[in-house]
Amino acid sequence: MSVILTPDATPAATPSPARNIRRTTLPNGLLVLTESIPHARSVSMGVWIATGSRDELLAVNGISHFVEHMVFKGTTSRSARQFAREADSIGGNFDAFTAKESICFNVKVLDSNVAPALDLLADLVLHPTFTADDITREQGVILEEIKMDEDNPDYLVHETFTQNFWKGHALGRPILGTKKTVASFNQQVVLEFYASRFTAHNMVFAAAGHLDHDTFVAQVADHFSGLAAASETDIPQLPAPATNPHITLKSKKSLEQVQVCIGVPAPQVDSPQRYTVYLLNTMLGGGMSSRLFQTIREDRGLAYSIFSETSPFRDTGALSIYAGTSTERAHEVIRLTIDELRRIKDTPVSEAELKRAKDQLKSNIVLGLESSSSRMSNLARQAMYFGRFFSVDEIVAEIETVTPAGIQALAQQLFRPEAIALTVLSNLGDLHIDRLDLAC
Repeated sequence: MSVILTPDATPAATPSPARNIRRTTLPNGLLVLTESIPHARSVSMGVWIATGSRDELLAVNGISHFVEHMVFKGTTSRSARQFAREADSIGGNFDAFTAKESICFNVKVLDSNVAPALDLLADLVLHPTFTADDITREQGVILEEIKMDEDNPDYLVHETFTQNFWKGHALGRPILGTKKTVASFNQQVVLEFYASRFTAHNMVFAAAGHLDHDTFVAQVADHFSGLAAASETDIPQLPAPATNPHITLKSKKSLEQVQVCIGVPAPQVDSPQRYTVYLLNTMLGGGMSSRLFQTIREDRGLAYSIFSETSPFRDTGALSIYAGTSTERAHEVIRLTIDELRRIKDTPVSEAELKRAKDQLKSNIVLGLESSSSRMSNLARQAMYFGRFFSVDEIVAEIETVTPAGIQALAQQLFRPEAIALTVLSNLGDLHIDRLDLAC
């Protein structure tokens, strides 16, 4: 049965145009979401699997990412080369990614090429062959990808931070897996993972652009109606992770810079405090006018790159700060960062600063929905994490309710000295940091 999502939106001063969003659940449980954008000439569609690296057992860490690669190696009706040629012939921009909590296969095409693009996307997801030879070749490719990331200091400091922040939990493990786990994958492991995860109840099919919902649903049903509703193998439900307020100093002698990552636990993705977290992050290190950027880069010239970011998940989250600086300036950068955490705890932010952050956040949200691909992603993520759709006006209204007192209360909750974690990656030399350096 098809229904129209009708959120109970709080009116904004200038209401944004209503988004034409509809949803249909197929008999096997596959949820199909569409947003019609009549003025667009493109359609973006994506198959989202509600599982990621955090849902893997230790022995098969990296299998989600591996299978994401493997589906492009050929299907029962097309070789990888045939697939590439057909995709190019319709101007299709095919892509895929694996995250901590999802896998996505997506394509963006002209509205006149929806049917052939859907046929290709469905074939990719539903009929991969996973041959033993292809698995062996792809292991070599991903082992090189792991080496490439290990040579990237920005990636490595965040990966080291995450692995120690959620130490011993799947959420802290690398999405790519390790050299040992990737090298151990075989055809049986791949087929078992695919059968257990690629099921209708574990998928969302989202599309946005110049399309008709009923016509599109019928096309999806033609391809996906035979997909099993669920697997006999249950996806392991791992407990929520505990955080580890670590101090990790990792030596990498080839580095010219010191890479610094400081973080604290933060609310989960659907927390009622999520807009307060977003605004706190925006003011702290979310742009050129943020406190950290102005203090550390503009006023002191201590770093080229410094920013903060949030990483919310279904049952936990993190707020982290990154900076790249020189060995002799690392202590000062850390001290000034901790000073800013203390200041935002001790002194309420001004109404003017909060208004700037609100305007920036609202602009980012609206501009982030400019393309059909971003709207497609927005539909899928809201369905998977919230089970409903939040209009832009509703989100803006929630942002406007955040107060300076709310920001201060959250900062006092998050920025506790005993909760702060730190990773430093560099040619360490005599660099030493202890818990007293993190007292805010």
